[in-house]
Amino acid sequence: MNILLVEDDPAMQTALRRALGSRGMDVDTAADGHAALAQWTAQPPDAVVLDLSLPGLDGLEVLTQARRQGLRTPVIVLTARSTVGDRVLGLNTGADDYLAKPFDLDELEARLHALLRRGGAGAQEVVVGPLRHDRSSGAIYNGARLLDLTPREAALLQALMEQAGRAVSKERLFELVFPDGPQVQYEAVEVVVYRLRKKLAGTGVTLVTLRGLGSLLKADPA
Repeated sequence: MNILLVEDDPAMQTALRRALGSRGMDVDTAADGHAALAQWTAQPPDAVVLDLSLPGLDGLEVLTQARRQGLRTPVIVLTARSTVGDRVLGLNTGADDYLAKPFDLDELEARLHALLRRGGAGAQEVVVGPLRHDRSSGAIYNGARLLDLTPREAALLQALMEQAGRAVSKERLFELVFPDGPQVQYEAVEVVVYRLRKKLAGTGVTLVTLRGLGSLLKADPA
């Protein structure tokens, strides 16, 4: 599970990163609202743990802008604001859950797992920046526009969107794009990557090839 932890208090950030890391989670951190939104957009995590009191953009504004951009990542809001009105405001802004400080780490872990069970495997869409993959139909959109892709290009893009921000090996891409592998040259996947990269130019996402690691998809900075 990859978590984006957004917390401006250094001691709290360190404690939470270590605690969640010890529970088998991969934790990236941000200490202000602008950095949080940039990281969230560039490499969408599995879940976001978001403090509301942040420098730059406060947590509610980060959440508002993220949802406006189409980011559907589950979010747990952490805050010292414990009134019912504050909780309602956070949930109405787009938060999926709410924990008031101080809180129990076991409860935070349980709620993170619950969010992923609720929204992960059953989610109907995968969103990376302006791109949206409708799992039910298989269609991929750039905003409201349907992308014109060949079946191979669509299979490649779907695989990269499912692992946005993380490298997918050439071997794994070949298996997904060419299930009839023995009849196709291994290097054929590079041709599909090249063609898809050209079609994605100007869409707000970039297909990057990392030597020895594979390819990854990332949203361009806002």
